[in-house]
Amino acid sequence: MARIKLDLPEHFPYTTELRVRITDINYGGHMGNDSLLGLLHEARVRFLKHCGFSELNVCGLGIIMADSVIVYKSEAFPGEMLEIAVAVTDFNQYGCDFGYRVIEKTSGREVARAKTGIVFFDYAQRTIQHVPPAFRELFAADAVPA
Repeated sequence: MARIKLDLPEHFPYTTELRVRITDINYGGHMGNDSLLGLLHEARVRFLKHCGFSELNVCGLGIIMADSVIVYKSEAFPGEMLEIAVAVTDFNQYGCDFGYRVIEKTSGREVARAKTGIVFFDYAQRTIQHVPPAFRELFAADAVPA
């Protein structure tokens, strides 16, 4: 089976920091894959909040994850501070991708690159919805509200 290659955008309009907790460590002595997905979720929530949204209210709609890809580049250990950069890319009719670059802050070592595909979702009707035009326009010029 071929290895997955994940190209990231050149520009990430948002960055946050999260520390690797002891509860993130697996039997191999490094951060587990499930923990990294959780940290990406936290970074996405912070990013949306920075933009004035939540996962349940992006221009009146919620979002739901459709897929995820993580490419691991190096281990992460307890106490390390991770810098997680977030960008919105690859819009389609119903959603887009959130791209992530994860580095260890002190050394600059790349830990992982990832993307989560999301679709817009009306939780009351339990139906997928079109991307809100205002959300798409927000990222048309790769700009994020200050």
